[in-house]
Amino acid sequence: GKSFMNQDVKNEIFDIVDRDGKVIGQAKRSEAHGNPSLLHRVVHCLVFNSRGELYLQKRSETKDIQPGKWDTSVGGQMHPGETPLAAIRRETEEELHIKKDDFIFLYRYILSNEIESEMVDTFKLVHDGRVDPDPSEISEGRFWKESEIEAALKSGVFTPNFEDEWNHYCQTEGKRS
Repeated sequence: GKSFMNQDVKNEIFDIVDRDGKVIGQAKRSEAHGNPSLLHRVVHCLVFNSRGELYLQKRSETKDIQPGKWDTSVGGQMHPGETPLAAIRRETEEELHIKKDDFIFLYRYILSNEIESEMVDTFKLVHDGRVDPDPSEISEGRFWKESEIEAALKSGVFTPNFEDEWNHYCQTEGKRS
């Protein structure tokens, strides 16, 4: 069944930014999702273990967007006035119960589709300890080898957002020409 977002979440306020990341206004979540002209900021984190495997989360079947698909390790909306680093710390702790400070900023890009436009700041974290995903958001999670990810691209197991993220990551790290 389709989960209905509670009013609090729909009425959550986002900062709206220009293409340089400067705040130019605010909008409710329900307005920003559904209007690609309202660019809002999100943070992603790629959580690797020291063997270079990437932790992916499988989205809960009750999610209204991309249910049951494998997605980026951590992703979330920035709160108004929050810095990207504060946001990714908070989201990583909320989603995976990992409390760390050694996030490495990788890159920023703009992701636009027919539903919304997001300015994404992506961080990397190396973590070999326990990962304890939040069951309300995530049905399961595990570390994937790069070769496994490459083999499964375009097969429909990943969210389009993760495939996009993976392309940015591979280009940045010089893994693909």
